[in-house]
Amino acid sequence: MNAAMHTAPAVPVHIVPRTGAQRPTAPAALTTLCSTCHLKDLCLPCGLTGSSVERLDHLKFARRRIKEGEALYHEGDKFQFIYAVRSGTFKSMLNLKDGREQVTGFQMAGELLGLDGLASGKHASSAIALEDTEICAIPYAHLTELAAVSPDLHIAMSRMMSREIVREHSLMMLLGSMNAEQRLAAFLLNVSQRMKARGWSATEFHLRMMRVDIGSYLGMKLETVSRTFTSFQQQGLLKVDKKHVKILDLEALQRIFDGPMQ
Repeated sequence: MNAAMHTAPAVPVHIVPRTGAQRPTAPAALTTLCSTCHLKDLCLPCGLTGSSVERLDHLKFARRRIKEGEALYHEGDKFQFIYAVRSGTFKSMLNLKDGREQVTGFQMAGELLGLDGLASGKHASSAIALEDTEICAIPYAHLTELAAVSPDLHIAMSRMMSREIVREHSLMMLLGSMNAEQRLAAFLLNVSQRMKARGWSATEFHLRMMRVDIGSYLGMKLETVSRTFTSFQQQGLLKVDKKHVKILDLEALQRIFDGPMQ
């Protein structure tokens, strides 16, 4: 914790694309400042003020655009960066031994990706873009150097990791104690709250993920997801047009979520 802070600007990040059919776009030669980013109240600087945010500005983040369907990183890739989503939506997924894919989360603008690589130095999951996206690649080694001389930033990084633990526990609760209607209600309420936090509509939005991905995340078969969406429409809770969802009764969704556990 007593290491001196490096005041010289960090060397720009160079990201080497994977070989194969999907070749990510090279990072743009742009400097991203946390102090002026429109997502600073949601992303890494959240809760930081003054000199702590200014310290983050000493880093030169590489911006990178990822097209729909491309991977930001794959399971087993070397961990080097934490990624902040500037625009678009990602899904995190694991490849199971039987060949199936298990979706473990969805990330949108202002949220972070890549923390799964902290434990072993390799990413434990893959991150796939669900639409055309843009990210900031934050060099983790540089970030820890700054955290060593900034107690506030060290706390912020601990808070990031804590959020991951809370998310994992929430998923376990979904899969272990809720029926199908409660799971889908919880998912829609979560999306609604995240949309509201970004200044977007809390009751009308476009789901970028496919229903099969929603089912994988919630531990539900595709048929059950579709049947539950239909049930919510018939109850007058939602209006659904393909991936476009309009919530007609948020309070009723909340009551379903708050119902007795299995």
